[in-house]
Amino acid sequence: MRILFAGSPAIAVPSLEMLCSRLCQKEGVELSGVLTNPDSPKGRHGAPLPTEVGQAAERILLQFKEQGRPLFPVLKPLKIDAFFREQIGALKIDLLVSFAFGRFFGPKFMALFPYSGINIHPSLLPKYRGPTPVQSAILNRDSVTGITIQYLAQEMDGGDILAAEHLQLTGKETTGMLSETIAGKAALMLPAVLNKIKTGGQGKAQDHSKASYCSLISRDDGLIDWKESAVKIEAKIRAFDPWPLCRTIHNGRELFILKADVFKDEQRAESRQGLVLGIDKKDGILVQTGEGILAVTELQYSAKKALFWRDFLNGTRDFPGSILG
Repeated sequence: MRILFAGSPAIAVPSLEMLCSRLCQKEGVELSGVLTNPDSPKGRHGAPLPTEVGQAAERILLQFKEQGRPLFPVLKPLKIDAFFREQIGALKIDLLVSFAFGRFFGPKFMALFPYSGINIHPSLLPKYRGPTPVQSAILNRDSVTGITIQYLAQEMDGGDILAAEHLQLTGKETTGMLSETIAGKAALMLPAVLNKIKTGGQGKAQDHSKASYCSLISRDDGLIDWKESAVKIEAKIRAFDPWPLCRTIHNGRELFILKADVFKDEQRAESRQGLVLGIDKKDGILVQTGEGILAVTELQYSAKKALFWRDFLNGTRDFPGSILG
């Protein structure tokens, strides 16, 4: 079975590596192409760099050369048009495997693959269809999330389900941590799913009446509204780590709140939201919210290094008693 893998961010890299593994080789799987987004400016100097999947594909190609294995093209089209469809058609691909590619595949493109295409989605579909399911599970403080592998369909994340795995959440996960866990587990699910497709296995239709959706996150979403509850702000801090990070304003300077927890002692509560109440020797810097107190343990001024709360206060003596936001 000849595979075209489509993906861009780091969460997709272990699945790409799985398709190149000995396990998949034994199942007759051959990676015949990688589709990823074009190189984009990154870093201080804005030099164009490949996506994480693009970088992984380059490493894999070097390994393939050393091992004498067939090489594959790495494709980075600006758009999926008739010319690009001709390129893909020439590769004689059997199945498209997509994970966080971030672009829509139209019917003409999907018609190129005899086995159609599958998508790896980091939620328990039909919950959290859309681009930010990992962040949504953390923002909503879910106790369970998961991974679904489904057939691609013209309705976003609406295809028949081939496999699903549940993941218990502790309430301490960041998006970075949870994405790393999902990345590894999704890769382990792939071989059985590919074998199921080869042997004619069918997917299970989703209950579309239970579908929920999530939307793109912008940098502005990271701005803390101190009128919200401590519980909600704490969840945002974890959901927006590593991007866009949660931030506030202190004395006209942008201040990132990197780590925090909900403070349990309500006796110190005040009415002014965003007021830095003081410290707790065990839990950190205490900030009043619209409901409850947030205990902050790691902070960072823009363009400065991240600091543990005690070290931060050593250089910011006027912080207690100030108003954030």
